[in-house]
Amino acid sequence: MLKHRYFLPGLVMTVGIALSVVILTGKPRPEAVEQELPPPPLVEVIMAQPGEMTLTATSQGTVRPRREINIVSQVGGIVVAADQHFADGGFFDAGTVLVQLEEADYRLELIRAEAQVADAAQLVAQEKGRNRQAAREWRDLGNDEANQLFLRKPQLAGAEAALEAAKANVEQARLNLARTSISVPFNGRIREKMVDVGQYITPGTPVAKVYDTDVVEVRLPLTDRQVALLDLPLNFRSGDSMPSQAAVTLTARFADREWQWPGRVVRTEGSIDVDSRVIYAVVEVEKPFEPTAGSERPPLSIGLFVEAEIQGRQLDQVVTLPRNALRNDGTVLLVDAEERLATRPVRVLKSARRQVWVQGLTDSDQVVVSQPAVAVEGMAVTVRNVDGLLGSVGNGG
Repeated sequence: MLKHRYFLPGLVMTVGIALSVVILTGKPRPEAVEQELPPPPLVEVIMAQPGEMTLTATSQGTVRPRREINIVSQVGGIVVAADQHFADGGFFDAGTVLVQLEEADYRLELIRAEAQVADAAQLVAQEKGRNRQAAREWRDLGNDEANQLFLRKPQLAGAEAALEAAKANVEQARLNLARTSISVPFNGRIREKMVDVGQYITPGTPVAKVYDTDVVEVRLPLTDRQVALLDLPLNFRSGDSMPSQAAVTLTARFADREWQWPGRVVRTEGSIDVDSRVIYAVVEVEKPFEPTAGSERPPLSIGLFVEAEIQGRQLDQVVTLPRNALRNDGTVLLVDAEERLATRPVRVLKSARRQVWVQGLTDSDQVVVSQPAVAVEGMAVTVRNVDGLLGSVGNGG
């Protein structure tokens, strides 16, 4: 009974092991299947077409006067009259008397100064007569060497000096009288008036703040890349020859409409901004307040914010590419003759939202315009040329 108890489990275990061995050793071996490689990734390319191109640089700025001054009275007095345009925003011509001070005191001062001239002239005549009389008396004494004091030469020199001083007082009186009429030597506009008729002012009192209306300026910040596109007056120029002046188109929105004004870059400021590292070009616009015949264009007012497009110089070997052709590291992907990827560093001249302009490519270069998910130098690709399918390419304008 005890033998049967241990024999049956052992038999079951032995049979199970035997069946397992038969199943494992009797399983047919899998046949070797040749694995198919995935096709090379498809990339879209365009042919580089280098050529001569004139690019533009865009910037922004605020219109400001080229010349703005505070008018200050040089003499004192009561304001007895003012020009009809002497008001905030009023226009005036060069030489227009903006403010007239009371003249009476200064006319009296001129009369007194002229009287002093007459007295001084009389004294000079008397001393000349005394000098001649003294010279005759000295000759009658038979002595050729006369004493200077006896000949009254110091007295004559003093009288002549007093006459010159009296004449200077007349000129000063005339100058003070002329200064009662306050004007400026350029066409302008009043930004702010500070006095009015009936007010007494002293020498040094501010009368008004005015600016020149013949020319206005706009300061345009330019980056280092933008400066490379332009022909700016950066260097010292000797002689009378004027440096080249890049043409500029200013655009602004006024009264719910968009307007444009032509201008020119006349100079660059004397230093690079230490905070932003930009250089400022100064654009001038002539006759900004004069109406244009047959146009409703408003004046280019001070304080108006404008967009500027600066005409650049002509560049060689420039290629226009879609914006997505340029990689973040400043390179582009090319496909060589064996349809393998290669990278090429390029010089970025200008970039926009959809396009980029570069140098460093040749006519035979196939530029990848659809970046593959994985791009490895030398990787095989399948090429699809999309020239003409990306739309027309601009010139940077």
